[in-house]
Amino acid sequence: MRDQRLSPPLLLAVALAALLSLAHAGELRDRAETALGRGMPPREGQLARGFVLGEDEEIDPQTAEDFRRAGLSHLLAVSGQNVALLALLAMPLLAALGIPLRARLVWVLGLIAVYVPLAGAGPSIVRAGLMGALSVFATLAGRRASRLYALGFAATAMLVLDPGVAADVGWQLSFAAVLGILLLAPPLREAIVARVGGAAGRRALAEAGALTVAATLATAPLIAFHFGELSTTTFLANLLVLPAVAPAMWLGMLVAAAGQLPGFPVRALNAIEAPLLAYVAQIAAWVGRPSWAVLRVQIGVGGLVASYLLIAAGTLGALRLGRERRIAALRKHRAGAAGVHGYPQARRRFRRRRALLLLAAGTVAIGFVLAPLGGGGDAVSASPGGLRISVLDVGQGDAILLQPAAAPAILVDGGPPGDHLTAELRAADVERLGAVIVTHDQSDHAGGIGELIGNLPIERLLFGVLDRGMLADARAAGALTRRLARGNELRSGPLRLDVLWPPRELLAGPRAGDDPNRLAMVLLVRWRRFRMLLTADAEAEATPLDPGPLDVLKVAHHGSDDAGLAALLDRTRPRLAVISVGAGNPFGHPTAGTLATLAAHGVPILRTDRGGTVVLDVQGRTVRVSRG
Repeated sequence: MRDQRLSPPLLLAVALAALLSLAHAGELRDRAETALGRGMPPREGQLARGFVLGEDEEIDPQTAEDFRRAGLSHLLAVSGQNVALLALLAMPLLAALGIPLRARLVWVLGLIAVYVPLAGAGPSIVRAGLMGALSVFATLAGRRASRLYALGFAATAMLVLDPGVAADVGWQLSFAAVLGILLLAPPLREAIVARVGGAAGRRALAEAGALTVAATLATAPLIAFHFGELSTTTFLANLLVLPAVAPAMWLGMLVAAAGQLPGFPVRALNAIEAPLLAYVAQIAAWVGRPSWAVLRVQIGVGGLVASYLLIAAGTLGALRLGRERRIAALRKHRAGAAGVHGYPQARRRFRRRRALLLLAAGTVAIGFVLAPLGGGGDAVSASPGGLRISVLDVGQGDAILLQPAAAPAILVDGGPPGDHLTAELRAADVERLGAVIVTHDQSDHAGGIGELIGNLPIERLLFGVLDRGMLADARAAGALTRRLARGNELRSGPLRLDVLWPPRELLAGPRAGDDPNRLAMVLLVRWRRFRMLLTADAEAEATPLDPGPLDVLKVAHHGSDDAGLAALLDRTRPRLAVISVGAGNPFGHPTAGTLATLAAHGVPILRTDRGGTVVLDVQGRTVRVSRG
């Protein structure tokens, strides 16, 4: 019999590897990023980094939207599924090398410790890694401890260390996904194995399939709660991509590891992985782009709790059915030893699973009732580490404040003069502006900026067309000035603003008699996967734009008539529209036609003339609304 004892050198080697990975996490991640996608087409390379490292910022917006609508977004976020697949990959490879079971578990523990910082050490992957490590420790100790208790311990530890993590939507989704994997994947795996047989390859496919379907089912209510929508194609999409997901994940992990070795030919592995990723992306496009692929739904806390209780009840019913089938099979062999002992064992197993399911369902229900999750409600505080967007109530004008976490604030336009803009900014805890952008030279957008200069430090004043006197005042106050045009990009931390309009040649041409709105600057705001279009006064009928899918649209020109709005909504499918407009204005803004077009496309509307400043707190793709 092979010696199962663990040698101190092995434990020391694994511990040192984990410590080194923590110390050099940035370098390891950089090498993994470089290796992932090497020799692949750009789209597949971006997806590879999303699958393995959770880096989805550079994924093409249309591809990311396809994944979201198809219910495949969980593939682009590192979570417990990644840790589980890592263990599933490592265990047979280590066994093939002749490594004993207990030593294999130690190596898996080391791999988890290396993978967590490599994947960015976000709340979701830290929780998943901690839970996986606890499960390994329990196995090493010789006890068959429940992984559900390990998950509870991991969640409790993270909440003690950082209570604010409970409000992180990504953490909630990842926690739900792992809970679903623990409770739903085993019966799903058994059902799939019963259908396809128990061969090694089929069992691996059954394991990956059960993980994916369980995670999808467990996160669906949360997605509906936070995002107000539900994918009608998520099960179809996940079943279709099932044969490619686990191999793509495993190949990506191998590439990330091999990329740490100089000169390793990762292109060969990437050549195998690229078609798998292309297949997944194609399925996402086919399944996610039809208009019926997503239903807009609104569920509150009660609906969320009811959804999870329904899932628990359905799982209990499936377990009971499986138990009855096992009992029927055992009764046929009652005379044998398996029959004598198998019946009470099956019953005890069923009762244990039922108790765990009821405990989990009750915990989820109580947690979501008590936790301040928001989800479609008003008056929610800003999420730590996120982006706050304030569409300020400046009357008949535009002034939009962007406050990225741990980065300088940016102000887009300043509204008309005389609206106490400086006081509003100080009330929002803004003592300095990294940049001020003037979209066009009209008083309802630029007037407040003139009063701001000299009263609040401004690092940069950016513009398309602007009065020379204001430029001179800004330079005298120490601000750098720069003209922007289509193709320029502005950054503040992870926040990016892309200039989509006007083209530089239009700014360079003669402008006498031109409509100034035609030269208004249009900006695409990007915060990780969140996207908002700031249109200033540039109506869609006069500015040919195709920014891709949007989360929020700032309606152009205070909601004036716009013959191109319907086509823009068809192309961008925003989840929310904001109109900056003055109460009782003499122009009739927003017009009945614009409001009717937005309503016909099912886009909810927020207006500054009804409730004042609109505050959007962005965490991931969650947009929480409050009023200033």
